[in-house]
Amino acid sequence: MQINQYLDQLKRSLGIMKKDIRIYYLKGPVVIFGFLMPLFLFLAFFIGSRDMPMDFLISGLIGMTVFFTATAVSPVIAPWEAQVQTLERLISTPISITTLLFGDMLASFLFGILIPILPIALGLAIGINIIYPLTFILGIILAAACFSSFGLILSSPPSNAPSNVMMISSLVRFPLVFISGIFIPIEKMPYWGKIIASVSPLTYFTDLTRYSINGTSYYPIQVDLIAIIVFIVVFFFLAVQLHKITIYKRI
Repeated sequence: MQINQYLDQLKRSLGIMKKDIRIYYLKGPVVIFGFLMPLFLFLAFFIGSRDMPMDFLISGLIGMTVFFTATAVSPVIAPWEAQVQTLERLISTPISITTLLFGDMLASFLFGILIPILPIALGLAIGINIIYPLTFILGIILAAACFSSFGLILSSPPSNAPSNVMMISSLVRFPLVFISGIFIPIEKMPYWGKIIASVSPLTYFTDLTRYSINGTSYYPIQVDLIAIIVFIVVFFFLAVQLHKITIYKRI
């Protein structure tokens, strides 16, 4: 009986996922914020730092693409739906907040593993080899889930204005990019910089990506994987608890 209840909630999450994809994700901004913005950052850094190895830069581009894609739309779904008054209809149906958020997470997760195909193809086209493809694929899957859960936390402030949530989201996401070892190798950071980098989930995914491409990493590979899994659990748990507090303030 309990298994049937879980399956029923999963079906409802998949319904939420399909709705999100149809309304929010099949739009140009997902590509712009998910791939083009990291690409422009990559090109700017590449022009200014020609001495950096290409595999270092491509791994950073892949990390940014997964991060920005998985957090491109999920922070604004709740305020958008509250603004157009569809959120009230959703929460009045027999669906839990956990199920609702899991559906939002699945939509972000799906695009978080699809859009990175673009920078991966770019890397392969210029001669970058992936030494450990299974580790690489596992890392992308875990990172997409992690960043999707993180996006749900960013959507928790009880605002019905998507612009307000996007401003908060940008204030959080962009600093994470610059402290996560994407542009500066972690081993070259000062001690305080390494401490700050260690609290960012993007740090561990970038490290995992570099290990998959060139065989070297700053952290042991097991640490990278465990850290990302822990972040997934913590982020999703926090997202559910925060939304339980704030979701009714949007109505």
